[in-house]
Amino acid sequence: MNDWRRARADRLRAVPLETVLRSLGAEPDRHDKHKWHTSAGLLSVTGAKFINWHRGFGGGGAIDLVMHVQNLRFHDALDWLGRQFAGVAPMESATHLPRSTLQLPPSHANHLLRVTRYLTGQRRIASATIDRLVAAGMLYADARANAVFVLLGKENTAVGAELRGTTERQWRGMAPGSRKDLGFFSVGSDPSAPAAPIILCESAIDAISCSLLHPHHRCLSTSGARPNPAWLPTLTGQSSAIYCGFDADSTGDQMAGEMMTLHPAVKRLRPSLLDWNDVLRSRA
Repeated sequence: MNDWRRARADRLRAVPLETVLRSLGAEPDRHDKHKWHTSAGLLSVTGAKFINWHRGFGGGGAIDLVMHVQNLRFHDALDWLGRQFAGVAPMESATHLPRSTLQLPPSHANHLLRVTRYLTGQRRIASATIDRLVAAGMLYADARANAVFVLLGKENTAVGAELRGTTERQWRGMAPGSRKDLGFFSVGSDPSAPAAPIILCESAIDAISCSLLHPHHRCLSTSGARPNPAWLPTLTGQSSAIYCGFDADSTGDQMAGEMMTLHPAVKRLRPSLLDWNDVLRSRA
């Protein structure tokens, strides 16, 4: 590694972990300021150090954090940080940083075929479902051939997006500035029908898969196994039955348990395989 690359890595490694976690779409725990809910599970953060107690893994610095949460290699994590924090100087604390503006990636129709083939071929999602989501503006392809799943908030305003890689370098993340506390990706039964049961899933692909398996339900993505989305009390206050359909693994079970403790109206609906897409593919 030459001096310029080493200096770049040192600068990006020093970006405050709280800042990186917000860009990753993580949410701070409401009861413990040192804990963050991420797609990789619950993390404890102290200064530049973090630890995932459930997975028995810890690290230090922003690069290690992105590698862990996004499941990326070193150079891929460095590139991700470079895109997110170009020109950002290290700071001692993230508390004074302004919340970043949502930056949805531009649509590139020439990559839509690749995205469609990935979703129908590898994920076994019905092409008619994909066509409906594309027509509704809920799904599109970006310049990197990522599948972009749009999160909607009040008045159907875009508040974020889940990104899923479809090339040989498959990865998952959030569009910069995504506000998962303001909205979600939703598919299935008409949201204007308040009696339709609701199933909460960990990702947009899982929500789509779940809706195909449960066609009379409305399936939402929490964009990670998060036990207490800010919008959840609004749903629990309605007459709909709500189920937590998080993954059938230790993290999914733990986060589902925390959700049901915080929101007793929520019940567990555990997929018979690891996640709803696995179930869908097993039946294809």
